[in-house]
Amino acid sequence: MRNSVIIAVLVCVAPWLAAQGLSRKVNLPADSPVTLVSVDWGGTDATARGGAFFLDVHASMALRNSSQRRVRAITFAVLSQEVTPGGKGSVSVPSLDVAPGDVFPVGIDLRLLRPIAGGAGVEVKLDGVLFDDLSFYGPDNLQSRRTMTVWELEARRDRQYFKKLMETAGTKALQQAMLENLSRQADRPLAGMQMVRGRATNIEPERDLSFAFLEIPDAPVLAMNGTARVAGSEAHAPSVEVRNRSERPIRYLEIGWIVKDQQGREFLAASMPADVSLAPGKTGQVGQDAALRFPEHTSIQGMSGFISTVGFADGSYWIPSRAALGDSRLRRVISPSPEEQRLTQIYQKKGLSGLIEELKKF
Repeated sequence: MRNSVIIAVLVCVAPWLAAQGLSRKVNLPADSPVTLVSVDWGGTDATARGGAFFLDVHASMALRNSSQRRVRAITFAVLSQEVTPGGKGSVSVPSLDVAPGDVFPVGIDLRLLRPIAGGAGVEVKLDGVLFDDLSFYGPDNLQSRRTMTVWELEARRDRQYFKKLMETAGTKALQQAMLENLSRQADRPLAGMQMVRGRATNIEPERDLSFAFLEIPDAPVLAMNGTARVAGSEAHAPSVEVRNRSERPIRYLEIGWIVKDQQGREFLAASMPADVSLAPGKTGQVGQDAALRFPEHTSIQGMSGFISTVGFADGSYWIPSRAALGDSRLRRVISPSPEEQRLTQIYQKKGLSGLIEELKKF
């Protein structure tokens, strides 16, 4: 009985002890283009379970743009221990427009894992800042430069589309586009899919299933002859043959992976990123050591793909145009860009007049 009481007391005080020993810090380089104004760690705590700490990080930072350029996006690494699975995460904020000297918020809301040995701690480190001229600052350990550059290109594309729509078809057409966006986001199918590394484990017999590719006329890469191994609700080892049909060397590309279930529903299941070396006119193979795992009741009946991003050797990128995204199949499965979602939220909160004022800023 006495041992049970002791155990119960230890269980009750473990979270308190973990929180008391929890170190927290924001680490910015001396020449960082953003400086820390304040940080509130009020919602951050650690809970000891078994041989590990579960760290729930809920923090709010206020940062100042100390550079002479406008900040468009920012990414931080959030670490409890870099070498432990579950010990690191990240937070990115796209679609910013922060003028020199202005202060802007960055929130952190995630869970990390750390062995009890060594105590509990959280460190926030700057991974990258993207500016309005597409220049970049930071170590880029998370490859955030590429991600944030693509976000900014999408933002420029989408703002231009909505501004042109307003100028040529009027404010009612702009309002209708926002209503359609809200409806599309609400109706977008969700598959409950998990992405796991390595091969899938399934007792059902495997079969090869071929990809069908959605043609995007202006895409600099042509995707051909794609296959994946499929067994019931799992698919793994996707492999796609691609050809560079542009006049520039290509170093990176992403292929969107769409899966059809037994009811004929389609889901954007994953993105296949790949570092490549494709000279103009040359062909190569893109593969991924990963598996898609759907709920058990899902049976994969078909797959298709499309080129979603291409990175050239000169550091520039290609993304699909708004006209290409008008394809009914793509519109049904692809999420709106971060900027399109932001503009839709402005419409919801401030109405049509607020959205128009926001578009006029650019």
